[in-house]
Amino acid sequence: MYAIVEISGKQYKAQANTRLYVPRQKAEKLSTVTFDQVLLVSGDGGVKVGTPVVEGASVVATVVDHVKGDKILVFKKKRRKRFRVKRGHRQPYTLLKIEAVNA
Repeated sequence: MYAIVEISGKQYKAQANTRLYVPRQKAEKLSTVTFDQVLLVSGDGGVKVGTPVVEGASVVATVVDHVKGDKILVFKKKRRKRFRVKRGHRQPYTLLKIEAVNA
């Protein structure tokens, strides 16, 4: 059984006992969060597609850790002007462990 769930404006495929990297959430480490914006549920009874969400469906997850992604370098240069800027960026993510998909 799996579900397509909307978390922070992005869609993810959630299946029990899997891990997801999602944009940083305001939940504490090792706490339980519930997402009710379930767009699709697929299981033994077939596929349920929401309009826009499936009524009564939810995804329960545990916050494992707050991490940062790989560093992305941004380099700007203008030729013959002695202008060079080098900046780095690391996007913050939250690692979730999907506990259950409730339909």
